[in-house]
Amino acid sequence: MVKGAVMYNFFEPLKVESLKLKAPREDEVVVKLVASGVCHSDLSVTQAKIPVPPPVVLGHEGAGIVEEIGTGVKDLKPGDHVVLAWVANCGRCHYCVAGHPHLCEVQVQSALMGQEAVFEKDGLDVSRMAGVGSFAERTVVRATSAIKIRDDVPLDRACLVGCGVMTGVGAAINTAKVRPGQTVAVFGCGGVGLNVIQGAQLCGAARIIGVDLAPQKLAMAKQFGATDTVNGSEVSDVPGARPWK
Repeated sequence: MVKGAVMYNFFEPLKVESLKLKAPREDEVVVKLVASGVCHSDLSVTQAKIPVPPPVVLGHEGAGIVEEIGTGVKDLKPGDHVVLAWVANCGRCHYCVAGHPHLCEVQVQSALMGQEAVFEKDGLDVSRMAGVGSFAERTVVRATSAIKIRDDVPLDRACLVGCGVMTGVGAAINTAKVRPGQTVAVFGCGGVGLNVIQGAQLCGAARIIGVDLAPQKLAMAKQFGATDTVNGSEVSDVPGARPWK
């Protein structure tokens, strides 16, 4: 039995339950969760803004240690430290080889199958959010969703790579395609915004301007690589306009 935070109904608090964890299939692994991030998407699920039907164990930013592997898993072994990815890619299919891992055939299959129930409560199947379900002591995921990392990487930080870090860094590298020497403005320096700043720095941006209303977030933006910060509650570029409060 494992403990997990289950959403039984939209707009209701999660319930921490003792759940039965099903055995891994051939291409799956059991992961003992050490840390999980909390993403706004988790809140959106509870508010019915993301169509994930209950009952479901929430959470999609997780990191932990592999405890058991399916018979067909070759690249992982018990004891490996892993980050859980809710967008898996195999690196071998046509799309991955062509440089489009977001279209990976394995990822598409995982997305379609992500709501498979790996938990059970009193005979009732309980699914896992995004094929992960990191709000639990243990979970079962596809082996392609468990990304091996070094043992010395702190798992309470590594878990954030599963969503917030990749979203922000990917926005700078893949979507905006920031180039060396460019100037970048990042509006909103929360979890994703800070990682956009990191991504812009990795791309070699000459000037990175963090914009927010909260001084503490702007201080964090400097730590993450912002060269300049602007507090939107104190300045305005519209003649005669009053600062937003």
